Amino acid sequence: MLLNAKIADHHLTRHACIYIRQSTMAQVRFNQESTERQYNLADQAKSLGWSPEQIRILDGDLAQSGQQTTKRDDFKTLVTDVAMGQVGAIFSLESSRLARSNKDWHRLLELCAITKTLVFDGDGCYDPSDFNDSLVLGMKGTFAQAELHIIRARLHGGKLNKAHKGELRFPLPVGLVFDGDKIVLDPDQEVQGAVRAAFELFEQENSAYGVVQRFHQLGLLFPRRSYGGVWNGKLIWGRLTHSRVLGVLTNPSYAGTYVFGRYQSCKKIGPAGEISTQSRQMPQDQWRVVIPDHHPGYITWAQFLANRSHLAANRTNSEVLAGPAREGLCLLQGVLLCGICGRRLSTRYAGNGGLYPSYDCNSRSRDASPLRHCMSLPAKPLDDAIAARLLTAVTPLTIKLALEALNNLEVRDKTISAQWRRRIERARYEADLAERRYEESDPSNRLVAATLEKRWNDAMQRVIELEAELAHFERQSMRSVTAEQKQQILRLGRDFPRLWKAPTTSARDRKRILRLLIRDITVSKAPQPKLLRLQICWQGGATETTEVQQRPSYPDVLRYPDAFVAKIRTMAERYDDTEIVARLKAEGLTSSTGKLFTASMISWTRYKHRISRPLLPDGTLNVRQVRARYGVSLWVVHYWIERGIVSATQRKSNAPYAIKIDDNVDQRLREWVANSSHLHPACPT
Repeated sequence: MLLNAKIADHHLTRHACIYIRQSTMAQVRFNQESTERQYNLADQAKSLGWSPEQIRILDGDLAQSGQQTTKRDDFKTLVTDVAMGQVGAIFSLESSRLARSNKDWHRLLELCAITKTLVFDGDGCYDPSDFNDSLVLGMKGTFAQAELHIIRARLHGGKLNKAHKGELRFPLPVGLVFDGDKIVLDPDQEVQGAVRAAFELFEQENSAYGVVQRFHQLGLLFPRRSYGGVWNGKLIWGRLTHSRVLGVLTNPSYAGTYVFGRYQSCKKIGPAGEISTQSRQMPQDQWRVVIPDHHPGYITWAQFLANRSHLAANRTNSEVLAGPAREGLCLLQGVLLCGICGRRLSTRYAGNGGLYPSYDCNSRSRDASPLRHCMSLPAKPLDDAIAARLLTAVTPLTIKLALEALNNLEVRDKTISAQWRRRIERARYEADLAERRYEESDPSNRLVAATLEKRWNDAMQRVIELEAELAHFERQSMRSVTAEQKQQILRLGRDFPRLWKAPTTSARDRKRILRLLIRDITVSKAPQPKLLRLQICWQGGATETTEVQQRPSYPDVLRYPDAFVAKIRTMAERYDDTEIVARLKAEGLTSSTGKLFTASMISWTRYKHRISRPLLPDGTLNVRQVRARYGVSLWVVHYWIERGIVSATQRKSNAPYAIKIDDNVDQRLREWVANSSHLHPACPT
């Protein structure tokens, strides 16, 4: 006999699906009574007439939230089977177990109504094809989603209220621990030394990668605190990574500031249409709670803001910021601004091994502009001009710079040495602890005593190795500066040009010195060729403009100056090419490449600059003029000259003929041409 009148025979011929779900793993572990109640729904299905073979238990979605179908494979299987008409009834402890999303809930109800599938929960049996039952189920789904929103808002409001008082606990970064309800510095001196070393090295290197490299060069380790598992709360020492440095430098907790709301969850749609929740970092002005001086810190708030500014300026994919000072030949890397588009010029190294650096503005190519470059300038003239200007500008500051460099060197060496000694002290503590454990063991129990003895020996060997590494570090890296050496450094500081030009001064150090004084330099081309105008903006706000003459190109070097061309033009009025060469040799003049002049070189110069040959005497004609006058060929004119028909003279062999024609000769030549059978008559002139 059926216990419910809504159950028909076709329902019993299909499967009965028992859907089991709990939202989190904590609920699965600690709320096992709820899990057991959901599994007991199989007994209810048996009592209603379903055989054990027809009952399917779907428990693959345990510890999965019901807000969406992502990662809920059993719910997708349930919806698929319902759509195919293979499910007669769905059993769940509460309707909210099926879906917290109205979209998923109403979609399931619609499919159940079409396939005549029943829905069972703790309150009874529902037929979604019936209007009243469908209305009740719809209201239950709406209430479930509203309940989820209310619970979330209540919990978030409580967290926010506690955060406003600075009492909301969250995992602290390494170097900070909870002492009761207060946040204090980690009592472990080695941990404090590692964190302080990271901040101090960043002040010297000005880049996160520089801190990582310095840690590796000095053989220092950095701690991290483990959360969860058997290592929960313990410190693990390892190599410092770039991501760890960024996390330390951008964490306001190290500045003694309590912050809530640095990260905010947001939903995104994936490429396959799935909805995922991700965490994004919020800008500083959108942090919900900021409580300064909440607890002791390693740096001040001003230092924290300065570190963030340095990290932002170090971005290599920014066209606005200068970027960090790097190794390379280009002194003005990241400082030059294009006077056309306003963007920063990039550096490019061409030639064999990058021996020819240049500054390029290729912003138009990124904007798909038909003009590929605003400008491309060789680096050496600009670097030399700014370096010369800098040497004259920093003279009053040289002693101060030398003292600051000396103090920073001493502080850095002391900090690194202290961190090494803390590391050795920890190793000695572990060796003493291993020794005490060995002494407390039973000597007759060799199985235990042998193991403890080995641990003691290993700990002692570790101390010896660390002491040897410290001695090697002190010999190689530590600098002991005496009073005499300080005086030498001060004398060197008074001679800044010598310090600037010293081969031991790296290119990166020169760039750092330059950026201490110069904010940026705007370069533009002057109307005159090969002339650049540099507008220097100093850090104090003052500006000045200087001009730089670029080195001429190779064709310009080979090209004769206008004064020389004018000299050739004047000499060509009286002398031929050979005579001009002789006079130039007598004056000791050579070509642009340093060679002696030849007649062919003078001939090419006359052709290039349209300089005519020496002028003929007044009243004379050359061969071409005679040819044009009588309309005959050059051979006829030379025939007249050879036969003495016309009077022609030459200044020297191979020089142009100077032909003199009077009226009688002119009349004779015209008659000759007119009466000749193979010469055409000349056109009257």
